[in-house]
Amino acid sequence: MKTKLSDIIIGCMNWGVWGKNYSTQEMTDLIHFCIEEGNTTFDHADIYGGYTTEAEFGEAFVKSGVEREQIQLISKCGIQYITETRTKNRVKHYNYSKEYIIWSVEESLKNLKTDYLDVLLLHRPSPLMEPDEIAEAILQLQAEGKILDFGVSNFNASQMELLADKITLNYNQLEFSLIQNSAIDHGTLDYLLKNDMKVMSWSPLGGFFNLEGEQAERVREVLQILSKKYDATHDQLLLAWILKHPSNVIPVIGTSNKNRIQTSNLARKIDLDLQDWFILYEASRGHKVA
Repeated sequence: MKTKLSDIIIGCMNWGVWGKNYSTQEMTDLIHFCIEEGNTTFDHADIYGGYTTEAEFGEAFVKSGVEREQIQLISKCGIQYITETRTKNRVKHYNYSKEYIIWSVEESLKNLKTDYLDVLLLHRPSPLMEPDEIAEAILQLQAEGKILDFGVSNFNASQMELLADKITLNYNQLEFSLIQNSAIDHGTLDYLLKNDMKVMSWSPLGGFFNLEGEQAERVREVLQILSKKYDATHDQLLLAWILKHPSNVIPVIGTSNKNRIQTSNLARKIDLDLQDWFILYEASRGHKVA
């Protein structure tokens, strides 16, 4: 049984030094706000903030007084950066040894001030992955109650298949938006749908509001028309586009702006007309479907 996550997940990558650099009190207030809005799932990775943001969130979580059962915590492991906290790293790389996976999860638990992660994801595929070794680590962590559920991030179909022979995968967090929709062509979404895996979409707006060029102009022109038809903002329509996909995508929104969080939540109420979905799809790609 998959862990129940909120319909829209709050991405915490920019809460720390990689973005807003919020104080403990500001993070505490934001945690309360998100919960009140129904966004109870918080997405982390060990590397965020150069391996610092999880600990800052953990301090805010303790200060919030929120019961652990009220929220769901996602974290990811595997990417090794060159930072002051990882002095032995000489190059960016991936580490999926059994020892490292277990150590990394235990570090995340300590930093987030929790006894368990609701979901652990392998952050990016490594060409040196050993499926048996990964499975051993995950099964041990699950048996010890340190992770409740498991999945991957940024894996394609063949990479998921490699692991799925050894361990149950329930999630893939990947880049998917109207602007970046290659997961459709590559068969990744088909694989996830076929195997009843949940899809999380990072960058669900595709960086649209900072985008320039012909694609942006085509999409913007359609959004101007549809925003009047649906009485919706452009970001709501962009979210509604991915929400219509039958794989039941869960957007991971990177904004920490309270108004934008509320606006994003309203996108769930928009049911795009079939042809409107394809009009946006065509605008993004610059040509009709075959």
